[in-house]
Amino acid sequence: MMTEHNNMTKKFATLDDFLGTHFIYTYDNGWEYEWYARNDHTVDYRIHGGMVAGRWVTGQEANIVMLVPGIYKIAWTEPTGTDVALDFMPNDHRINGTIFFPKWVQDHPEITVTYQNEHIDLMEESREKYETYPKLVVPEFAQITYIGDAGQDNADVINEEPYEGMPDDIRAGKFYDEDYKHASK
Repeated sequence: MMTEHNNMTKKFATLDDFLGTHFIYTYDNGWEYEWYARNDHTVDYRIHGGMVAGRWVTGQEANIVMLVPGIYKIAWTEPTGTDVALDFMPNDHRINGTIFFPKWVQDHPEITVTYQNEHIDLMEESREKYETYPKLVVPEFAQITYIGDAGQDNADVINEEPYEGMPDDIRAGKFYDEDYKHASK
């Protein structure tokens, strides 16, 4: 039995409200991302649309802070050399994000389209082998289309490579069971 997890009416006020939350959002440029605040220093994500669609990462160290009640800033640097800064305004279902792609990712995005955790050496090697500057700066607003209460440190949230239609399956309640575990695993 599938359960409806999309809690678009959830109200955020504290950092604890934010941690353990699973989001799907679409940038104004059409790129679709899935992102999970695993705990107070780690994020997981899958990329469903855009230049690096198909990429997914777990256990990414990040700086996660609450700026004011209900507004959160998350920033990290990936092994690729890509820098990311996200401002979540979940009560308004909005995000403002800026991604700073090194030149090599812009020129060779296909290298990054994998489960990064199994290819850290390749990411670091590519970062050294190819040009990193000028960076491609992508500042965009995004609309949040899914808010799930997955709980902290749930390894079933981002647990497999993205597939066509995955965000729709998640929004429709077909991906996770009532305990927010992957239903088909």
